[in-house]
Amino acid sequence: MLKIAFDKIYKHPLDENHRFPMIKYDLIPEQLLRENTCNQDNFFIPSKLDDYNALLTHDKDYYERFSSLELTKKELRPIGFPMSKELVVREKKIAQGTIECVKFSIKNGISMNIAGGTHHAFKDRGEAFCMLNDQAIATNYLLNNNLANRIMIVDLDVHQGNGTASIFKGNKNVFTLSFHGEKNYPFKKEQSDLDIGFPDNTNDKFYLNKLQDVLPKVINEFEPDFLFYLSGVDVLESDKLGRLALTINGCKTRDKFVLELCKKNKLPVQISMGGGYSVSIKNILEAHSNTYRLAQEIYF
Repeated sequence: MLKIAFDKIYKHPLDENHRFPMIKYDLIPEQLLRENTCNQDNFFIPSKLDDYNALLTHDKDYYERFSSLELTKKELRPIGFPMSKELVVREKKIAQGTIECVKFSIKNGISMNIAGGTHHAFKDRGEAFCMLNDQAIATNYLLNNNLANRIMIVDLDVHQGNGTASIFKGNKNVFTLSFHGEKNYPFKKEQSDLDIGFPDNTNDKFYLNKLQDVLPKVINEFEPDFLFYLSGVDVLESDKLGRLALTINGCKTRDKFVLELCKKNKLPVQISMGGGYSVSIKNILEAHSNTYRLAQEIYF
């Protein structure tokens, strides 16, 4: 059974200026239930994050000050969220959701987190609405518990996963791959194990050809035993922050290729949703919902 991490608090602690793109965290499960792609048994509420697991990835000083609402104004400015106790709970729930997801991935081949993909969170600081790096935390959880030995993080969000790249720089057990808009945020890129930057207005054909050429080769060469997939839909032409020009069908083809490749290679995969900021909420929902539909079709 496809297991999906979701909690109502995922969209809670947001001011009015940020609410619109975050509505998706409630609307996606509603859409999946309404169309019978999923039922209530597919969803689970993450438990409480163990501080020990967070500290495998994040500095103790940063984590403790984040948890106690003691980050400075200078530290909060690049994060962009107004701090609150609810926000701390939210971030920890999302990270725990991805940790619990990996166990379902090992058992069932795949699992998903409605939120997550907080790839701009560094070891000692947050950026761009990301404070705790959920897939990095889950990666170190797998390694620390000997549940996986070679892990690949495939980040196809339109923005480079700078925090993730920084956290695992020099770690031979983790391979970070980022496909992103070359001229998009972050303007100072970190170095992933492999970075593929695309020019503005890159279309389906160019993007998919590159993905289909690169990803199988990297998997064959690195031979991972677990894969994290950040499936941001901010690659769409309609996205306000994206600058690329993929169609909804192109985005679906991207997801289909990644999931079929993982299944073919018997490679457990955990998916976090990442960004999506199209003007039309319908485009966001359709693109994200396609990822869940494909997971059901391909794996179950």
